[in-house]
Amino acid sequence: MIPNIQIGARIVGAGHRPFIIAEMSGNHNHSLERALAIVEAAAAAGVDALKLQTYTADTMTLDIHDGDFYIEDPNSLWKGTSLYRLYQEAYTPWEWHKPIFDRCKELGIIAFSTPFDASAVDFLESLDVPAYKIASFENTDIPLIRKVAATGKPVIISTGMASVAELDETVRAARDAGCKDLVLLKCTSTYPASPENTNLATIPHIQALFQCQIGLSDHTMGVGTAVASVALGATVIEKHFTLARADGGVDSAFSMEPAEMKMLVEETERAWLSIGQITYGATQSESESMKHRRSLYVSHDMKAGDVFTEQNVRSIRPGLGLPTKYVNDILGKRVKQDVKKGTPLSWDLI
Repeated sequence: MIPNIQIGARIVGAGHRPFIIAEMSGNHNHSLERALAIVEAAAAAGVDALKLQTYTADTMTLDIHDGDFYIEDPNSLWKGTSLYRLYQEAYTPWEWHKPIFDRCKELGIIAFSTPFDASAVDFLESLDVPAYKIASFENTDIPLIRKVAATGKPVIISTGMASVAELDETVRAARDAGCKDLVLLKCTSTYPASPENTNLATIPHIQALFQCQIGLSDHTMGVGTAVASVALGATVIEKHFTLARADGGVDSAFSMEPAEMKMLVEETERAWLSIGQITYGATQSESESMKHRRSLYVSHDMKAGDVFTEQNVRSIRPGLGLPTKYVNDILGKRVKQDVKKGTPLSWDLI
């Protein structure tokens, strides 16, 4: 049994409903007012946590706008810009973190962030975040992972693009540096991701390999993939979140809107509740339904001594007579007393 972990006041584990994280990323579109509105919408949708990303363009890359630093991938949402300009557009000002975190606290949801370098970890420690997230593109940045793990707080790591060998090195580094509470998120690092490229079957395999809580960082559209992940053992689900995709923004194209996030919260909880345990036979809630099974009934008035035949014995609902498997034992026998049509057959009538 994989041990539960605690993030803030929330217990995360198989015996608890999925822990839902709304990722704001750059969907604030450079407006603190919009960022706070996203917090409010996330809380209203019922999420457990809101997550930011803590970096600046200068902590992410170099101020170069060609060559290796220019995005030319024709399939990228960000084709035609440089990394530096992308991160300038997407970053959340560090001075916004505290008001955003404070608003989360007021609304009863957990706030934390993804740091991208050591300075971001130091800054987030000054805000006493309850957990850390490592993004897929940093899951091989061993010095960063060690820095985060050394805080002793729960660490959530997305596994996008990582081989088993790389994940093993990452997990060992985190644990060796002091991480006791680890969550690995199955992730496909395309934006958006397609369901057929998500490979949720990997979830129980990762859990078996690394013996930790497992979840999904989901870049697909809709809720189907996330709901399916719960059935495979996911206890944490992260989705990008915005007020409206039509408002634009660096991540808006694959972000959930409030009504969709509310549906995600509700449907993943339903999926979790439905897993239950291995059981056969009628549950307590099914006990009343047992009477609607088929059974053997007298279908015509009979006098004492009459013979049971296919004409006066039928297999029908409800299920208060003898089980239908006994029909051949009944046919040809005689009834010992007068019975009316609609009498359930019982051994004492024979």
